[in-house]
Amino acid sequence: MKNKQQTPVNDKNLVAFCGLYCGTCAKYKKGKCPGCPENTKATWCKIRSCNMENGFENCAQCTITKPKDCKKLNNPIGRIFEYIFKTDRLASLNYIKENGAELYVGKMCSLNQMSIKKKQTI
Repeated sequence: MKNKQQTPVNDKNLVAFCGLYCGTCAKYKKGKCPGCPENTKATWCKIRSCNMENGFENCAQCTITKPKDCKKLNNPIGRIFEYIFKTDRLASLNYIKENGAELYVGKMCSLNQMSIKKKQTI
């Protein structure tokens, strides 16, 4: 089902495995992407595969390694995207771990952001 809303969608099920929040993404809001958890075409994503194989909702629940030490999460492509979009997935995952996904989603919706920005505190 496509979602054509232009305002953020408050749904904790839209937290991507890497900590980004799909409910504020322009592609999701225009119905051009189903969001990370439902994106069956994203078989290329090692982060998504790892979380699904291990039964985690996102990397904040990982018991295998700390997110900051994970090679799947902290790869060169991910670092380039973080630099370009000034996102901080590790800060987002830490926030989720400490406060829960529902509070994280509320913050991202109120800020209309896909993640905590680099050097931002919320």
